[in-house]
Amino acid sequence: MHSHDLLIDGYHRIKEEVHAVLDGLSAEQLQARPGDDANSITWLIWHLARVQDDHVADAAGTDQVWLAQDWAARFDLPLPETDTGYGHTPKEVGQVRVASGELLLGYHDAVHERSLQYLSGLTDADLDRIVDEGWDPPVTLGVRLMSVLSDDLQHVGQAAYARGLL
Repeated sequence: MHSHDLLIDGYHRIKEEVHAVLDGLSAEQLQARPGDDANSITWLIWHLARVQDDHVADAAGTDQVWLAQDWAARFDLPLPETDTGYGHTPKEVGQVRVASGELLLGYHDAVHERSLQYLSGLTDADLDRIVDEGWDPPVTLGVRLMSVLSDDLQHVGQAAYARGLL
């Protein structure tokens, strides 16, 4: 087994959980927030897909699916096109709305496919490449990809919890 096989397995788990969380939810349920300052299921799934899209595209040196495949226009959010949700206020969280889970699934699955294309071509040596010197120690590709995996699994877990509260 190679390192990229473990990453691919982890990213598949994100997709499985995203599909399970969104299955059968109405637009009203997707927008529901457990509290005034809490995140909705819509925001959590949108955000985890945006972070994965942003970070993997940056590491791969490619355009984000969000922009290249016109997802920004399809979502038509009142936010900057490059917004990933990082640091959103409760008001901004409430601006991330969809008419159905199909839009969220479509975007997430497109990001997932692009991520798998990139991950499948990686070698173990590639994972040592420095991708961000803004940290001490500098961030390697392997650490960045694991960070995205961890962040996405946390957010889909939060979405599953919010679904359980419905």
